[in-house]
Amino acid sequence: MTNFLVAAESSAELSFPVLTSLIVVPFLGAVLVALVPKARVEAHRLIALMASVITGALSVWVLLTFDRTDGGFQFRSDDPNVWIESLGIRWDLAVDGISLFLVVLTGFLFPLAIIGVKPEHSPKSYFAWIILLEAGVMGVFMSLDLFFFFVFFEVVLVPMYFLIGTWGHGNRIYAATKFFLFTMFGSALMMIGILAIVFFHESATGIVTFDVVALAEGQNWGVDAGRWIFLSFVLAFSVKVPVFPVHTWLPDAHTEAPTAGSVILAGVMLKLGTYGFFRFGLYLFPEAATWFAPVLMILGTVGILYGAAAATVQKDLKRLVAYSSVAHLGFIVLGTFAITTESLTGSVVQMVNHGLSTGALFFLVGWMYERRHTRQIAELGGLQKAAPVFAAMFTLVMLSSIGLPGLNGFVGEFLILLGAFVANPWIASVAATGVIFAAVYLLWAYQRVFHGKAEGDNATMEDLRPNELLVLFPMIVLIIFLGVYPKPMIERIEPSIEVLVAHIDANVDGWTEPTADVLVAEESHDEGEEEEEEGESE
Repeated sequence: MTNFLVAAESSAELSFPVLTSLIVVPFLGAVLVALVPKARVEAHRLIALMASVITGALSVWVLLTFDRTDGGFQFRSDDPNVWIESLGIRWDLAVDGISLFLVVLTGFLFPLAIIGVKPEHSPKSYFAWIILLEAGVMGVFMSLDLFFFFVFFEVVLVPMYFLIGTWGHGNRIYAATKFFLFTMFGSALMMIGILAIVFFHESATGIVTFDVVALAEGQNWGVDAGRWIFLSFVLAFSVKVPVFPVHTWLPDAHTEAPTAGSVILAGVMLKLGTYGFFRFGLYLFPEAATWFAPVLMILGTVGILYGAAAATVQKDLKRLVAYSSVAHLGFIVLGTFAITTESLTGSVVQMVNHGLSTGALFFLVGWMYERRHTRQIAELGGLQKAAPVFAAMFTLVMLSSIGLPGLNGFVGEFLILLGAFVANPWIASVAATGVIFAAVYLLWAYQRVFHGKAEGDNATMEDLRPNELLVLFPMIVLIIFLGVYPKPMIERIEPSIEVLVAHIDANVDGWTEPTADVLVAEESHDEGEEEEEEGESE
């Protein structure tokens, strides 16, 4: 069977290994920071910033040279000299429309996190861990070899564990340990699943390989085995997203993490799970994914409603934003397993948009905490009078998170609900109420924090500084641009989504993508059956 993704690969051959550089540059930056003497405090930040800026520039170059008409893997970096022949492990990197903007988002957010926040202590270790984290995240989004994917998927745990546990607040040790143990448990099951599909492939072909493309093309496991293995992947990715009910580590991690840690965690790390559903769930196990799709759509919808309800009753502003992420990521899970072109496109769009809007919210909440030394909503109030620019920026980002038309948050949610309604009108209708609940908890929180009478330190809170405005400005520009004109993003995503849907269709007997025409035909068929039954009864 012709492999759809390989058939559409970019024909451009690059002499410069740009994707490898996206991993090597931040890794070397982390090593260099570690080698610089501890006393040279500013050098640590400068090196980390330069490495992240170079990585960001490379990611923008990939975006600008990406062929928007090509739905396959591009910039393939498959070096035959960097592999373990006996185990079939290769250094194989590529991007397509699904991973492209996640790579760019990673390259975009890390320099802002370094510019926007200074650590309270131990800057050398802090910047080394952050830049190493960027290398790991890039590796996850680009790996087409399951072994290296798993390595990068695990590597990112260590920097985030130390960022939360060393530079966090309050119960930081508890939050870091909970985050680490939850993710490690899911990853252990995924490792078993990876070894299982490699074993099945080797039994059928005599070839040992961790190549995602070869494994997906072969589908050398039975239906029952595929469903069990799919569950092992789903659990690992569900913890990382996180999906209800394995979400409980996220509010603690966000609440206790330093500001940069929360921005990176919400902006890109949670997307490791949602991206995993696309690349290693739908693509490797199309039959199992379609079979479990209704259950996962329901779990996504429960996450939307539960996250909104939990956010509404929070007393800590940062914890409220953390629970809002549970709700927003529920939309992405819903769109992913509705498995329509619209919903899948919307899910990828929403991954990027959530990273921008929620990342900006965590910046603002972190800066507010630096000024007021509290995140308790009851202790804040009237901040708009003392810091009008701060309030204006918070308002715009909050409306983006709510999903106001004209801002980026609306585009992804609209496409997800549109595609989900075609797949299952009842589930989509219930999920749509999450948009209303988002308005409730965010507007109510804004009213209590920024409106009312300013007393004590609230009346003299400092407004946004120039360096903070410099960090927010590009995020605000993208929030508005992608809300008004999302076409450049969507036209690069859709070809890869269409290729993925075609791959599912080719590997699942009797499955076709739900469309509005199919839905109307089914309704007409049901009405015809009802009329026949009425005629027979008469």
